[in-house]
Parts: sequence; C-alpha cells; structure tokens
Amino acid sequence: MTTTGGGGPRPRGTGWREGAVTATAFALCLLGGVVRVDDTLSAPPAAAYVVAVVSCAVLPLRHRAPLAVLAATTAVGLLVPLLGLLLTPLIVAPAVITAYSYALAARTERSAASAVSLTSVALAASVPLFGDFSWKDASRMVVMAVFPLLAGVLGRSVRDRRAYLAAVEERARRAEESRDREARRRVAEERVRIARELHDLVAHQITLANAQATVAAHLFDTRPEQTRKSLGELVETTGHALDELRATVGLLRQSGDTSGPAEPAPGLSRLPALLESFRRAGLEVTIHQEGTARPLPPGVDLTAYRIVQEALTNVTKHAGTGSARVRLGWNRDRVTITVADDGGGARTAPTGSTGPAASTEPGPAGSQGPRASAVPGRPPGYGLIGMRERATAVGGHLSAGRRPEGGFLVSAQLPLPSVRDTTRRADGAATTEEERMADGAVGDGRTGGGRTSDARTGGGAAGDAP
Repeated sequence: MTTTGGGGPRPRGTGWREGAVTATAFALCLLGGVVRVDDTLSAPPAAAYVVAVVSCAVLPLRHRAPLAVLAATTAVGLLVPLLGLLLTPLIVAPAVITAYSYALAARTERSAASAVSLTSVALAASVPLFGDFSWKDASRMVVMAVFPLLAGVLGRSVRDRRAYLAAVEERARRAEESRDREARRRVAEERVRIARELHDLVAHQITLANAQATVAAHLFDTRPEQTRKSLGELVETTGHALDELRATVGLLRQSGDTSGPAEPAPGLSRLPALLESFRRAGLEVTIHQEGTARPLPPGVDLTAYRIVQEALTNVTKHAGTGSARVRLGWNRDRVTITVADDGGGARTAPTGSTGPAASTEPGPAGSQGPRASAVPGRPPGYGLIGMRERATAVGGHLSAGRRPEGGFLVSAQLPLPSVRDTTRRADGAATTEEERMADGAVGDGRTGGGRTSDARTGGGAAGDAP
C-alpha cells in the first residue's frame, strides 16, 4: 500500500495504470496538435510535442499534489494559443484529467468547485477570437468551459460514492461488533442467572441434607429410632435435590422452545413447604405477617421466595441457633421481608454469605442435634451476593448485617404493583395464591413446627454480609 495526497492508501500495482493514463494523455495532446487554426489537418508540430511532454510530465504527481499539478497543466493550456496551436479539449487533456483527480481528492466541495471553475474559466477565456465573434468562437469557448466542469463533477461523484460505501462498511462493522458485544453480555448475564439458580437449589438442599446427616450421626448410638427418621428425611431431601437438578439441567440441554407444560416458578405460596423442610432439619421458624397479602408479579414472587430460602439456609449453616423469625410486611407499594436469628455461631467473611462446607458444633437446647456452621478458612460463598442481585433486578433493595442485640438480620424491600392494578381482575377477584399462602402459613399463628408466630424481628443496621 502507498499513501497519496488524496488522504488514503492506494493499492500496489497502480504504476501500470498511471503509465497508461499518462500515455493516453500524451497521445491526446499530439492528436489535438494535428488540428490547425484554419481547421486543416497536418502532422503535429514541435510545439505540440512540447505541450504534450511538459503537461504529461507532471501528470503522475496529481495524486500527491493535485492542486499544484492542476495549476501547472492549466498554465500549459493557456500557452497553447500563443504557440500557434488550436485550443481544444484534446490538447488540454492533462488539465481535464487533473481536474477530475483534484475533485476526487479535495476535502470540501467548495475548494473543489472553486479550483475546477477557475480552470474552466481560464481555459475558456484563452480561446482566441478571429475577427468578429462567431458561433465557432462561442462553441469553442463553451466546449473548453464544459469539459473541466464535467471532469470535476465526475470526480466529486466518485468521491461521494466511495465515501458512502466506506460509511456503509463502517456501520456494518460497528453493527457486527455491537451484536457481538450484546451477545457476550447476554451470555454473561445468563451464566450469572443460571449460577444463581443452581446456587439457590443446591445450597438449600445440601444444607438440609448436611443438617439431617449431622443429626443422624449425633443420635446414632443413643436414639436409633430418631436416627432412622433423620436418615429417611435425608433420603427424601437428597431425592428432591436430584429431581430439581435433573429438571434444571434438562432445561439447559434443550435446544429450543418446548411445547410441554413447564412447572411454575416457586413463590410465596410454597413458603409453608419450605418452612417444613427446615423444621425437619432442626430449625424452628416462626412467621408473622403484617398487612394484607397481595398478588406479586412472577419475578418479584420468585425473588421473595429465594431470599427467604437463602436467608434460612444461612441460619441453618452459620447461626448456631435452632430458631429463626420471618416477617412479611405488606405496604401500599412494597413488601418488606425480614429474616432474623439470635445465633452467635461462626460466620463467613464479610463479603460472602455461605461457605460450601460445614462442620458440626453442639446445638442449642431443644434442637434435634448439632448445628452446622462454616469451616474456618473456607472461601466465602455467594448467597448474599445472589440475594442482592435478585432484589436489585426487580427494582428492590436488600441489606444484611449483625444485630446490636445479637444474631443476624436480612431485610429486603421489593416493589408491589399498584392497588388499582391488583384489583383489576375478572369477577372482582378470587383469592390469590399469596392469600392462600397466608391462610396456611400464618392462619392460627403457627408454622409446621408448632411455634407461635412472633412479630418481633429485631432491629439492627444492615451492613455487608458477614
């Protein structure tokens, strides 16, 4: 590639083309010298050769210095009448070619039009007048004025066409890059979403299985019947974990949309079953509800369920206590979810939430066995990170931190649809799933474990996850 004054690289191998253009211009100059002033034809005189050689000698430089070459070829054209030759477009062919090249290379249309117009006027004005002004003189002046202008218009059109094609190619390239970036962004978001879902599924089920296995090991020698019950619950928990993992992996392996029915995403309507699973693992959970339950959008409903699930999982693994409290506060435009415990067990590093493994420690009075807690030195998990991401994704906010009076508090505020949207249902609205959940989970103030509901969740400033 070679760089030209036209502002862009030129491909190699253009020497042959430049030679052909120069040779053609030289031949046209000599052909123009054949025509004499009296309209007779004769061999080109020496003056014609001088004009052809001088004007064509600078022609190869038109790409590097188009304006200077245009001025030089125009000046040679002005000398043609003084040398006794007839001024025609043929003898000034180098000037016409240079006018095309300058219009092609000029940065602005104004500069191209000015230079080409000046050349056109100069050549037209140099046409000699013989006696009275005749139609031949007029036609010769018009021809001399038109040819440089046509060359300039053609050069500018070619430049605009090239600029348009370059812009189209650039837009296509940027669009392709934008599509690639968008595809990578969506892939990254989908990976994070899948990782979050798998974490919520695996962490919950494995934590329950670990707690049940710990209880069985602790009671193996002293209470065989209770051990057998714990092992049965362990088998049931691991079976549920395998089913959920199989369903999740099956969805990931599907290459397209399926026509079969899909299982609905979990929501607050499944809260009683969730609390029952923690009760079987030895964690007594009390739940209290304030306000009237209202329908939640699917995304918010799933987020609320996952936050309760992950918070109770953290209590099971790290709190060192056998009880926890869940509070659902229904307001006009949001639902507040708090999960609190009074434990003082080991916690993971401030930036994490749950470690992947647990050790056994003696449990509190009334529990079914030892409690699971984080193993020191293990890397932090992603439970609190996932809860914050879920809350933020639906327009809510989540905070977590130690309570001044002891224990740990997770608090989330999730947006609710307006009351007008909620009441806009067919037939004025049957009982919602959330109301049925409230009837089953709160009802007489008891959970599956038989504990009375407790409205107090404890205060405490929310901070980074311990």
